[in-house]
Amino acid sequence: MTEPSPGEIYLERCRELADCVGGQMDTIRRVADLFSGTIQAGRMVHLFASGHSRILVEEMWPRYGSFPGFNPIVELSLTFHNLVVGANGQRQAMFLENVSGLAARILRNYDLSIQDSALVISSSGCNVVPIEIAAGFQDAGVPVIALVSLRHLEASQSRDPKGRKLTDVADFVLDTGAPAGDAMVQIAGLAEPVAPGSTVGGAMVVNALKAELAQRLTDSGHPPKVLAAGAVVGAERATELFESAYDEHARRLAALYANLGM
Repeated sequence: MTEPSPGEIYLERCRELADCVGGQMDTIRRVADLFSGTIQAGRMVHLFASGHSRILVEEMWPRYGSFPGFNPIVELSLTFHNLVVGANGQRQAMFLENVSGLAARILRNYDLSIQDSALVISSSGCNVVPIEIAAGFQDAGVPVIALVSLRHLEASQSRDPKGRKLTDVADFVLDTGAPAGDAMVQIAGLAEPVAPGSTVGGAMVVNALKAELAQRLTDSGHPPKVLAAGAVVGAERATELFESAYDEHARRLAALYANLGM
């Protein structure tokens, strides 16, 4: 029998990630219930991530197959990795995501409500800013869902001054299924594994959640305005959906600023 190639091994590991996500459907459905309540109340589900976990915030909203009701909180200083070195480089971003107090300055921009909910994403669950963001949400009465890689979190040491991990300040925990260190393929003659899995597993989690949520909103008589491609719904309908979805996002966002400082 021919040995599987590295790419084939990676795809098999991804199938294992899918099994991990499938085993969490009870929690995913409970989170969808919570998010449905937030959106139907006219409020927003806050999305936060630093580092490469930012990808999963963008997977949730805005993109084709997604809909309004989410507030993506993406700090460029924590997530803009393209330059790698020099000004705005990766060293600075990795330093800043472990600066205590930054989370409070970020959340100061929003008028939070107990009707809100939050999804905080961090593969390790051990960096300071995501942990303090989650704690800040909880202090405001906002329920927090943590999306982490549990095996990576368990193998990692928290950098939080209080020794907390993200799962310690979450009401629900979801798991990408990725291993400690994230990379899933070992290459003969190469000491370090390659090909990470947290983005793949995380994307499956957030999209399963999105699908459950869309059903709840539709069943309640408030079907979401889904961003859809012209190739599927026609150019005119696609434009109509984009404009109405962005308008709804703006109205929801305005409520987060309405009473600041009052």
